[in-house]
Amino acid sequence: MFSSLRSRLWLSYAFLIVTALAVVAIVLILFLLRNPLLYRQTLDRIKAAEGVLATQPGPPLNQPTSMERLQSVAVAFDVRVIVFGANGAVIQDTNNNDAAISFPARPSIPRALPTVRDFSGRVWLYSLRPLPDGNWLMVAAPRPRVQQLLTVLTDELFAPLVEGGAFALLLSLVLAFVIAQWVADPLQQLIAAARTMPADAIKPVSERGPHEVRELTRAFNAMVARVQLNQKSQRDFVANVSHELKTPLTSIQGFAQALMDGTAESPEARRQAAQVIYNEAGRMHRMALDLLDLARLDAGIAEIKWSAVDISALLNNVVEKFKPMASGAEVNLKLELASDLPVLLGDGDRLAQVFINLVDNALKFTPREGTVTIRAVRYKDEVQVSVSDTGAGIPSEAIPHIFDRFYQADASRAGGEKHGAGLGLAIVQEIVSAHGGRISVRSAQGRGSAFIVHLPLGQK
Repeated sequence: MFSSLRSRLWLSYAFLIVTALAVVAIVLILFLLRNPLLYRQTLDRIKAAEGVLATQPGPPLNQPTSMERLQSVAVAFDVRVIVFGANGAVIQDTNNNDAAISFPARPSIPRALPTVRDFSGRVWLYSLRPLPDGNWLMVAAPRPRVQQLLTVLTDELFAPLVEGGAFALLLSLVLAFVIAQWVADPLQQLIAAARTMPADAIKPVSERGPHEVRELTRAFNAMVARVQLNQKSQRDFVANVSHELKTPLTSIQGFAQALMDGTAESPEARRQAAQVIYNEAGRMHRMALDLLDLARLDAGIAEIKWSAVDISALLNNVVEKFKPMASGAEVNLKLELASDLPVLLGDGDRLAQVFINLVDNALKFTPREGTVTIRAVRYKDEVQVSVSDTGAGIPSEAIPHIFDRFYQADASRAGGEKHGAGLGLAIVQEIVSAHGGRISVRSAQGRGSAFIVHLPLGQK
């Protein structure tokens, strides 16, 4: 019955409420028992009798002639009057038939209700006043009995206490139920949504309840969005890998079949078939290496060999590598280096892989008599290296996806000609991130593109 969160919250609140009401009732009863109305009434009688005796004219209270006056006050106020001498001996006592009361010692801790016991053990409430002649006046009355107090509690206070307590309990339980529902319902929604994971159609959970529950809901919705995005990325990744492998496998299978069934009869045909098989196998091998590299970079286990890197020398080597390719494509390859370029801390081979990939892409997408420019400058606490071209540019809708795996915008940049499997820029981004940097792109159709690599100084 109390297995749900709402029921357990309500039960917990109800237990706390009942406990609080019980504690309040017990404290109230104890207070009434220790400071009841009858106690105050008795003390008022004592003080009134004391005031009358202190202000009423007549002979000194230690004289036998004053006994009649003492007796009349004692009867009128239903108290006991005792006069003590300076040495504490009893001089006058209106209740001689009762057990004697000795002169009370001064208590070490002042009490709100001064009490004294007679020789029979009976407890008296009293007041003690010094007289002008050095004697002491005590006015005492028996302390009300517990039975009398219980009668007062039962007859006068029990019904209001029970009625008020019952109303408070009922109201508190209703409020506790509302609060428990307010807290538990959003959590139940989260539980129901979590059980449907990892469904693609799951909708964000509405934010309700306390601040902490709303924060949890926001975190859950963000997690769901990330999971759905990762699922989509995984599906796209598998589909893209399958598509990219299908073409070379089809070529390899077709030309291998031609060699097997003798369709390729001439030595030239057989050589051509073998060359296609070799090229497509190499393409698959490069794709496998790129995928393995990406997996290691994603997992953070790719080996980064940190050392001092001369960025000027590295970029010069990249330009020398591509000069023959640029010359053959009739593209002008320019290198512009600032004079204050510092030495970077990074992996020289990995950084060379970044710029080789960027320059290779720029050359592929730059028409004849175009220009590819590599520019490196120092800006604040980083080095910025840009690789720009004068090609067709990248469509604005393609720029947010340019670093996605297997994404290609070749049709808009090179007349539909396809280059690679679309993993190069994804690897570039991962390598730059591993160095604590970032990469951005600026492009306008018809005016070329520029990839800017931001590398921090001293990153390790």
